[in-house]
Amino acid sequence: MSGPSRSKRTFLGLVDAGEREVARLLTLITAVVISAAIIQLMISLGSKLLTGSAATWLGDDLIKILGDLLTVLIALEVLQNITSYLRRHVVQIELVLVTALTAVARKVIVLPSGAENKPQLLVGLGIAVVSLSAAYWLVKRANATPSRARLGRGSDTRLDVQS
Repeated sequence: MSGPSRSKRTFLGLVDAGEREVARLLTLITAVVISAAIIQLMISLGSKLLTGSAATWLGDDLIKILGDLLTVLIALEVLQNITSYLRRHVVQIELVLVTALTAVARKVIVLPSGAENKPQLLVGLGIAVVSLSAAYWLVKRANATPSRARLGRGSDTRLDVQS
């Protein structure tokens, strides 16, 4: 009986090591993407400051710059998700939900003109915001008030997903 159990543990160890290596690779790729996005944002912002007039900051250029800033923020949150997984080997649901909320907020902020004529898009974004907000509230509430069942098992009171 110890033979199959040992091979199963060895296999799961290999899978675990593979997951960690993929997460490290994703961390590196995400760091490169963030660096490139920051450089692009700095170049774009610098050219607007040097060549643009004050009037361009009030229109689509402002929305584009805000969209670029939020894109970098979302990428940083994704990087934080990955590094958190590498450190604790746990997917933090709160962090994932905040990242998703930020992404939806970015979409709402950078909606192009004429989006008000697309009610399905607006309803969909509204449903996404309400759903993600409710999920975040439920997770925060579950983490704030540890249940007897979780405390009885001696487990952590955080609502995280073990992988």
